[in-house]
Amino acid sequence: MLFQILVLTFVSSVASLAGSFFLSLKKNWSKKFTLKLTAFSSGVLLSTALLHLAPEAIENLAPKNMFSTVFLAIIFFFVLERLVLWHHHHEDDCVNPKPSAYLVTIGDSFHNFMDGILITGTFLVDPKLGFFTALAVAAHEIPQEIADFSIMVGAGFKRKTALLYNLVSAMFSIVGAVLAYYFISSVEWLIPYTVAFSVGMFLYIALSDLIPELHHDDLETKQKIEQLALFFVGIVLIISLSFFEV
Repeated sequence: MLFQILVLTFVSSVASLAGSFFLSLKKNWSKKFTLKLTAFSSGVLLSTALLHLAPEAIENLAPKNMFSTVFLAIIFFFVLERLVLWHHHHEDDCVNPKPSAYLVTIGDSFHNFMDGILITGTFLVDPKLGFFTALAVAAHEIPQEIADFSIMVGAGFKRKTALLYNLVSAMFSIVGAVLAYYFISSVEWLIPYTVAFSVGMFLYIALSDLIPELHHDDLETKQKIEQLALFFVGIVLIISLSFFEV
């Protein structure tokens, strides 16, 4: 089971890194596709959280415990965002680019560590849940890694160095997955709480980080329709995959 978890976590990390690398080769590509990916990711995260993870958490936890855990997860990531600044940044937002770039790397490493923990926790409940969690992680990591890569390059780092930093931070998801497997497996009552925590994490990222990004730029009607379409594509994808065995 650990091998399956590691493969799932590794593929999720590599997918986000590969997407960010190829889209960041040209800055205009990055700006063009990031908003589209963000719209798609929003649909994936919301549907994964509310249609798959939340029902599973409610089934295994008392409603009060479930919603309290979701609430604590939202508070946790809000505090993390304020202290470490791991959410989407833009180069123009950085007053002092070098320190900001390092902060982003540190925050992203911790975020990836948490991703590994949540993939493991949901996989231990049901491999299909673990698959959906890994898919949601990869979906929201791609636009985030693009933003992080852009910050590193904008701060003066060479592209190879920026990619190396992103690679190192991505590997923290593997560390989180391994530690979670051995710890959570020995404390089984924590497993459903991990699922509920995942619900809070995905809701927070989608509603406070990804969706607000879609409102930053003045877009033409055609672009707004594209965003809405991709948002619903993300939702339909998750609903469709639920009919297949993983």
